[in-house]
This record gives sequence, C-alpha cells and structure tokens, in this order.
Amino acid sequence: MATRIVAIDGGGGAGKSTLAALLGEALGHVPVVHTDDFASWDNPLEWWPRLIEQVLEPLSKGLAPRYQRYDWDEERLAEWITLDPPPRVLVLEGVSACRLAFEPYLSYRIWVETPRDLRLARGLARDGEDSSDLWDDWMADEDAYAARENPRGRADLVGSGESDLAGGLLTVLSR
Repeated sequence: MATRIVAIDGGGGAGKSTLAALLGEALGHVPVVHTDDFASWDNPLEWWPRLIEQVLEPLSKGLAPRYQRYDWDEERLAEWITLDPPPRVLVLEGVSACRLAFEPYLSYRIWVETPRDLRLARGLARDGEDSSDLWDDWMADEDAYAARENPRGRADLVGSGESDLAGGLLTVLSR
C-alpha cells in the first residue's frame, strides 16, 4: 500500500484526538481521519464497513479516499471529504481504529491507555453532564470491543493518556 496508516485507538476521552493532532503535525501536516466521522451515539462501533469502503479500500488501490462525515449536532451524514491526492501517511484516530477488520491496511498501531474515571470526566466535560447515560452505554460497547478484539495487546506502542498530551508528552507503557 502506498499510504502508510498509523492507527490511534483507546477508549473515549483517552486523549486520542490530541495525540493524533500532534502526530499529524509532527509528520508534516498529514491528514487525520476520525472514527467519530463515522460513528454516532446510536451506532458507536458498527459503522466500520463504510470506513473500509470509503477510505481504506481506495487508499489500498492508490486512489483518493472520499467519505461522508457524520455530523453529531445535526445527527445525520453531512459533507463529503476528499483526500486528493492520496496521502503518503494518514493517521486514523478513534475508538476501534485498530479493529481486526482494519488490520490489512494498518502500518502501525498505538493504544492510548487512560483510567476509566478520567476518560468519563473528560467526556462529560466535553458533552455535558446530561450525556452521562450515553457515556455509560458507549463505554460498555467499548469494553465489549476491547474484550473481543484485544487492540491493546496487538498495539505496536501503548502509551498513557493521563499525561499532558497537549504538551507533546506520551508516556510509553510498552512497545
């Protein structure tokens, strides 16, 4: 595959988006595709065939990916995003970015490990206290995914999201 894909996975609120932005910048302003552009509160994990069809398969053929972003506020699919020309490096960031179905396309896998209570606090700070029930359901789905597919165990690098990722520090837990 001409495009090297670095996947950053971990639970919601772990610090994945912050790390992805830092990594994308450090790699020369490479594009970041967020799994949140495919997921929704109603469909937290089963959106993945669309990501394969619209992003990963075209990249595997040297073609420009074109995908439709999900708008969380409007609760519907929104504008189309095209990455043309196809990037040489792409960061795929979000919950289940290291899923087994994506394995043939991934060059490198990072798992961001962050305590559940901290992740929940970050999520509620972002989404509001009234989203508590949604977060409980979301985290249960994440737990099932992690138990079923063991993305942490398959990661090339495991880092802690407890530190100040915005300051550029990812504490490496294992390689």
